[in-house]
Amino acid sequence: MTKMTKIGLRLKLSFVILFGLAAAAQVKTSRETKGQTLSIHLSWAVGVMSATFLTKGISGAHLNPAVSLCFCILGRLQWGYLVPYFLSQVVGAYVGAALVYALYYDAIMEFSEGVLTVYGPNETASIFATYPSEYLSLAGSFLDQVVGTGTLLLCILSLTEKRNTPAPPDLIAPIVAGIVLGIIMSMSANCGAALNPARDLGPRLLTLTAGWGTEVFTCYNYWFWVPIVAPITGALAGTSLYLFFIEWQLPDEPMEKLPTISTVIKNSSAILEKEVVLKSTHF
Repeated sequence: MTKMTKIGLRLKLSFVILFGLAAAAQVKTSRETKGQTLSIHLSWAVGVMSATFLTKGISGAHLNPAVSLCFCILGRLQWGYLVPYFLSQVVGAYVGAALVYALYYDAIMEFSEGVLTVYGPNETASIFATYPSEYLSLAGSFLDQVVGTGTLLLCILSLTEKRNTPAPPDLIAPIVAGIVLGIIMSMSANCGAALNPARDLGPRLLTLTAGWGTEVFTCYNYWFWVPIVAPITGALAGTSLYLFFIEWQLPDEPMEKLPTISTVIKNSSAILEKEVVLKSTHF
């Protein structure tokens, strides 16, 4: 891995974290007078899309260690990149969280009355990392993360499959952003829809070092491991489902006779241009 690739990975996840956590900080510290839950959801999606466009030429679309692991298993990424990618992703998430902490430091201190905690009406730890709802069991929270991340992998693995109907390369970033938006809008009530071990671990380490203390790891009976292990489990499950029910059912050769989305768009544009030319000639 080159130095620029490492910088690209850190920059990318920092960029995503900056959008998502900054929105969470704004909504929470303003007591929802300057945004709502939907603001946070949309900000995460915009962050994913913008970061992918920003650094896709340097490090590809590697924001998530769980996704990187599955790509290694599928042969789309060399195994030697997995650990460096994971470390770079965690560092990037930490840096992004640190920037949000600095940006909203005064607002966080005013909201929490100077007491940084995980519990209570003035808790602020949830701005940075995910935590379970009070009603949620350990099994329920684990399943929540498995289903969410599994859905993510099941959706994105088909985007570049030439034997199916691949998405146009320039539209992959907004399509992935839309998938992420759909998942977090429908599956974040239980425990925040981490979907990404680095996205949760990096900011959690920031809160550990910034004043919240070890409570961010010990709270809810040491729950912190769930958004690390469960997304990886879910990614493996989603990848397995994709292989069994989609990839292994496709023909060996690309289905050239079936038009792709980009082909349909190009053909439609060409037809419209011809119609305009014919009308002009007739006139």
